[in-house]
Amino acid sequence: MTARPANAHQAKLLRLLRDGGPNSRAQLGDQVDLSRSKLAVEVDRLLETGLVVADGLAASRGGRRSHNVRLNPQLRFLGVDIGATSVDVAVTNAELEILGHINQPMDVREGPVAVFEQVLSMAAKLRASGLAEGYDGAGIGVPGPVRFPEGVPVAPPIMPGWDGFPVREALSQDLGCPVMVDNDVNLMALGEQHAGVARTVADFLCVKIGTGIGCGIVVGGDVYRGTTGSAGDIGHIQAVPDGRPCACGNRGCLEAHFSGAALARDATEAAQQGLSAELASRLETNGTLSAVDVAAAAAAGDATALDLIREGGNRTGQVIAGLVSFFNPGLVVIGGGVTGLGHTLLAAIRTQVYRQSLPLATGNLPIVLGELGPTAGVIGAARLISDHLFSPA
Repeated sequence: MTARPANAHQAKLLRLLRDGGPNSRAQLGDQVDLSRSKLAVEVDRLLETGLVVADGLAASRGGRRSHNVRLNPQLRFLGVDIGATSVDVAVTNAELEILGHINQPMDVREGPVAVFEQVLSMAAKLRASGLAEGYDGAGIGVPGPVRFPEGVPVAPPIMPGWDGFPVREALSQDLGCPVMVDNDVNLMALGEQHAGVARTVADFLCVKIGTGIGCGIVVGGDVYRGTTGSAGDIGHIQAVPDGRPCACGNRGCLEAHFSGAALARDATEAAQQGLSAELASRLETNGTLSAVDVAAAAAAGDATALDLIREGGNRTGQVIAGLVSFFNPGLVVIGGGVTGLGHTLLAAIRTQVYRQSLPLATGNLPIVLGELGPTAGVIGAARLISDHLFSPA
């Protein structure tokens, strides 16, 4: 893909076709502020670029039938969502429908060279399966702050060796296409906005609880990243005064007390102290415990596991309550690996937010689990690169 829209009108038409699928010229005209003749000129120019193709005649609206147009079905985007312990890679069409998706375990602490060797291998596997001849663009999510204009991670607490690594530049050369890089929770927010629970909301928070904890902030439909790319790093808000030491160097951070890693540690201590026969049995069988084990123990009615989830949900809810009072969002989405803890976690978070935030902010505030699960990040990554490519050069 070498063509880009020549102006804002063409960019809007491309995004309408991406988000709404094939459409008639007449229906597109209803959604853009253009005269009929000007619309025809812009659509024809897009057809000449190859970004858009004709798609037959539309249903009659009472006069001469309009022609349908759609985004070129040969366009392919690569979405990459790098987590702390796994990586998801997917290929989508231009309408961001997932055509193929691979998930593999991976330790982000192995460093960018090892991680991107694995990512490139997964991208090659998808290409070899016949889903894509090549990629027209790629979006990459990483679990740490990103200096967005340059596509470079900045002092990420759980990513040793990544600080300042030129992710966008390196992968663009390897993949042979444009690349955009962002924080993983921002991409989760974009994914839920495009195809998930936040489709109709302009101002919302998307909280990801996994190995770490972060928050995507969407204002007026756009992700807010802050001056240096660290907006939403709520895992390092103090939740417990003089609490546990955190990887960031401070004490009492929310992430140190409730995240996938913290929950696994607390569950292990409870099992070793004889507080939970269920967790002790799982520890003996598996050698380690994870948030998945805590969820399974809670589902089996284990009181200790339920207490761990409620305590973590309460602390997370206290932090989110402050964000809700400050930001007044229309929706709070909870996602990430720890959401396997389900409605026990959600109920604890809701209780704290509704109890502590002002009624004016919470009176009509849904707090819900994300709809897309592990695909939110890769859809968001594809959305990120399409936003870039469907903007005037």
